[in-house]
Amino acid sequence: PIVSDQQRVVILTVVLVLATLISAFGSSFQYGYNVAVINSPSPFMQQFYNTTYMERYGSPMEENLLTLLWSLSVSMYPLGGFFGSLMVAPLVNKLGRKGTLLFNNIFSIVPAVMMGVSEIAKTYEIIIVARFIVGICAGLSSNVVPMYLGELSPKNLRGALGIIPQLFITIGILSAQVLGIRNILGNSTGWTLMLGLTGIPAMIELLLLPFFPESPRYMLIQRGDEKTAKKALQRLRGSNDVDAELSEMRLEDQSERADGRLSVLSLLSQRSLRWQLISIIAMNMGQQLSGVNAIYYYADSIYATAGVKQSDIQYVTVGTGAVNVFMTMAAVFIVEASGRRLLLLCGFGICCGACVLLTVALTFQESVTWMPYISITCVIIYVIGHAIGPSPIPYVVTTEMFRQSARPAAFMVAGSVHWLSNFTVGLIFPFLEVSLGSYSFIIFSFICLVTLIYIWLVVPETKNKTFLEICQIFAKRNNVEIKLGDGDLPLKESKESLEDAVRVTAF
Repeated sequence: PIVSDQQRVVILTVVLVLATLISAFGSSFQYGYNVAVINSPSPFMQQFYNTTYMERYGSPMEENLLTLLWSLSVSMYPLGGFFGSLMVAPLVNKLGRKGTLLFNNIFSIVPAVMMGVSEIAKTYEIIIVARFIVGICAGLSSNVVPMYLGELSPKNLRGALGIIPQLFITIGILSAQVLGIRNILGNSTGWTLMLGLTGIPAMIELLLLPFFPESPRYMLIQRGDEKTAKKALQRLRGSNDVDAELSEMRLEDQSERADGRLSVLSLLSQRSLRWQLISIIAMNMGQQLSGVNAIYYYADSIYATAGVKQSDIQYVTVGTGAVNVFMTMAAVFIVEASGRRLLLLCGFGICCGACVLLTVALTFQESVTWMPYISITCVIIYVIGHAIGPSPIPYVVTTEMFRQSARPAAFMVAGSVHWLSNFTVGLIFPFLEVSLGSYSFIIFSFICLVTLIYIWLVVPETKNKTFLEICQIFAKRNNVEIKLGDGDLPLKESKESLEDAVRVTAF
C-alpha cells in the first residue's frame, strides 16, 4: 500500500539507536566534559604552574602572569572551538559526516595524552596547547554530530534524536563535576588523570563507529552512490521499504543541482537562504550571550552567600548539573509533541525572567536574610529554562533549515558564531562583573528578550516536516521560488510527479 508522508511513522531501530549513542558519547560527551573539567582542580593546576615556574627560574611566578596563563588555559578551549568550526564544511564534504567524526578523534586522543603527562614532563605550556587542540575537537563535534544524526533520522524522530548530542554534553559536564569532587579526582594527585580521561570516549568511538552507516543523504546527494545510500537506509529503518525517503532525497538533489555545493561566501549571498542564515546566527548568539556561562560562574558565590558550607558547594554544583541533565532528557521526549518553536520561546522566556529576578535577589541578598535562597532558586530556574530550549534546539533547527548543499556551510557559520560568542562572554564577563556587579544580568535578560521576540516573529515550526517543506516555508519569507534542476514546477507538483515516476518504475 502507498503510505503518504503525513501517515508514515518510522520507529527507532537498534542500528539508529546505537549510531546515535556512540557518536554522541564519543564526540558530544567530550565537549561537555572539557567545558567543566578544569573548574574543580583549578587551585591544584595553578599551584603546579607556580611550582614548575619556581623550579625553572628560582622565584615564584608573579600573580599577573599566573592569571594570564590560567586565562589562556580556559580561553584556548573556545578559541580552538572556533577554529574547529571553520573546518566543518571542507571536512564533511570530503570525508563525509561519519568520516569526519572518526578523523576528529585525533584532536581528542593526542591532547588527552599531552594533558595526562604534563605533570611528569613538568610543563604547563603543554596544557595550554592541548586545551586549544581539544577545543578543535569540540568545535567539530558540536556541529558534525547534529548534522550526522539529523541526516540519519526520519522526520518524525529528527527533533528527539537532534537533542541527544546536547544531552550528552550535559552528561559530560555532570561527569566532570562528579569526578572533580575532592575525594575522587579533584585533588593534587588526580587532576592529570582527570584531564586525560577525555581520550577514552574517543577511543570507543574510533573502535565502534566504523560498523555503522554513513549519512544516506551524503551518499546519495553528494556522492551519487544510490546503492550504498539505499543499503544504509534499510539498515537504519529496519525495513526494505525505503522508496519514499529515497524519492524525497532525489527530489532534494534535483532541486539544488543548479546551486551546486555552496561555500560560506555563496551562502551569505544567496537570497533564498537569507532568513535561514539570519535565524541561525540570532539563535546561536542568543544561546551563548544569554548568560549561561555567567550563571555557572556566579553559582558558587551565590551558594556560599546562602550559607552553604565551602566544602559542600561542590555537591550543590553537581546537583545543579543533574538538574541540567534531567531537563535536557525531558526535552528529548517532549520536542516532537511540543515542537521546536514552543520550547525555544518558553526557554528564552524563563531565562529572561530568571535573570531579572536574580538581579533583584543579588542586590538585596545582604540586607534581606531569606533573599539568598531566592538567588539559588533563580539559578535552578534559569538552568531549567536553558536546558529545555536555548541549549539543545538551535542545533536541531540548523539541521532542518538547510538543504544538503548548504548544510555544511550553514553549520560552519552557526558554529563560528557559537564559539565566538562563547569566547566573548568569557572575555568580557569578568569586566562586567567588576563594573556592574549583579546588574550585569540585566544585559543577559535583554538579550534573551530580543532573541525571544525574533523567534516569535520569524522562526517557523519545523516539526514533522521534510527539509524541502521547511525550505518552501522560508521561500515565501525570502520572496523566492524553489526551482528544480529540470524545470520550474512548484514544489508540491514536482514532488507528486517524482513519486509517480518512482511508483511506475517500481511497478
